[in-house]
Amino acid sequence: MTPRPQIVPDAPLTSFERTVLAVCRFANENGAAKAAQRAYQRYVGGPFVRTVVERRLHMEGLDEARALSPPAGVLLCANHRTFFDQFIIAAALETNVAWMRRLYFPVRSNYFYETWGGFVVNAVVGGLVMYPPIFRDAKKSDWNKAALEEIAAFLGQKGAVVGMHPEGTRGKGPDPYELLPAQPGVGQIIMRARPTVLPVWINGLSNSFGHEIASRFRAGGDPIIIVIGKPVDFGTLLDGTPRPAQYKRVADHLRAEIARLGERERNLRPLLTDRRASP
Repeated sequence: MTPRPQIVPDAPLTSFERTVLAVCRFANENGAAKAAQRAYQRYVGGPFVRTVVERRLHMEGLDEARALSPPAGVLLCANHRTFFDQFIIAAALETNVAWMRRLYFPVRSNYFYETWGGFVVNAVVGGLVMYPPIFRDAKKSDWNKAALEEIAAFLGQKGAVVGMHPEGTRGKGPDPYELLPAQPGVGQIIMRARPTVLPVWINGLSNSFGHEIASRFRAGGDPIIIVIGKPVDFGTLLDGTPRPAQYKRVADHLRAEIARLGERERNLRPLLTDRRASP
């Protein structure tokens, strides 16, 4: 495993945050613990998630994703509407592609690292894969700098897959096809690590865990559609001077690719909904 960056001891974390961070760091940075996490995902968490969504799930672009042979890590970038987006994408992909061996999902800290409920969801569904945390509090920005360094290090490893949402937070508006602005952080990671960047669109989930479980046993219901694009070609964007404005240009280019997949999903949805409603 890649050594973690220098930790900033004076960053003002609460005792709960420090405890959860220490547990999740061990789960993701210790070689034996990471192997155990992967086994848990493969034989417990992943099968559970797939059982919940399999009747509603439709995937586009899987054959192309299966054919990839990335030289290093893969940055899996998707739109963000629910807490479960990356869980579903990873569970759907893991039995179909050979390049997904170690998963890391950077996540906003305010739920997964600051509440017992978030910690339990991270542990039970993902085996603590939601790591490293990104803190909202500006006083904790040194931790975020360390997290960016760590994400870039993960992406230098063949078999590593990092799942991120370029929007940075969930879109809560009424239109699922209206993306929030892309954040420059994802552009910074791309320029630094130069990973294979795979755009993904997902739609059809709610934010209610209970609703998704119940939908498993109901006829009909909204289909969950995942559209996987081809690796993003950034052209000369990655040759620009590394600075915030250039990071934003890279992030905006990625956002446009994800939005294009959203239009494909928008066209598919009526066809699949009609098919599911047919007797």
